[in-house]
Amino acid sequence: ITDTMATQKLNILQWHLTDDQGWRLEIKAYPKLTAVSAWRQEAGAFGRDARGRPIRYGGYYTQDQVRDLVAYAAARNITIVPEIDVPGHATAIIKAYPQFGTEKAPPKTGMSDWGVYPNLLSPDDATFAFLDTVYDEVMDLFPSPWIHVGGDEAIKPQWQASPAVQVQIRSLGLKAEHALQAWFMARVGKHLSARGRRLIGWDEILEGGPNLGAPADATVMSWRGVDGAVTAAKQG
Repeated sequence: ITDTMATQKLNILQWHLTDDQGWRLEIKAYPKLTAVSAWRQEAGAFGRDARGRPIRYGGYYTQDQVRDLVAYAAARNITIVPEIDVPGHATAIIKAYPQFGTEKAPPKTGMSDWGVYPNLLSPDDATFAFLDTVYDEVMDLFPSPWIHVGGDEAIKPQWQASPAVQVQIRSLGLKAEHALQAWFMARVGKHLSARGRRLIGWDEILEGGPNLGAPADATVMSWRGVDGAVTAAKQG
């Protein structure tokens, strides 16, 4: 990919490393992210062999492989921007470490199927300690000035049903779950900023408004149309 990009003078590659269906990056502090969640059984006929036995599908990149890829890209004037998606698209995280999910239990759907799932990270101190550690390892591997944090398609039924989350929303003086997501993203962005990095997220990170949403130096990728781009520009 980077060889082809170089011929076209493209110099930024966004690398989507996590999603509901798998976790693709070795994290030393949390080995179950790859031991458990880098693997799944595909849905339907692809998930079984001719004898009907389950087929394990997946894999991940080691940190040494990532360093090689980052160096290879840099030699071609290409910056790799890693994406670790939060608080939604988190089924793979929660399968490996259920304590960081809102329901504190392994998710029942999402690893073997495609779709948008309600499995959200819990917005508590334990989750942020986990994320800080993960993003620290990511930033040690990727010198990119930008770190992508996702923020898209984080549907809220679990947060709405959680008494602890509802107490947190009230104690923070927030109006609703979308404002809590904005607070969540700002908390992640603060940690990135402390390491001299800038947050990138999908346009949902704007939904908390200019006082709660993305950090002032964030980059917004507006995947749902131009409205997010216009809003981001107006907010600076």
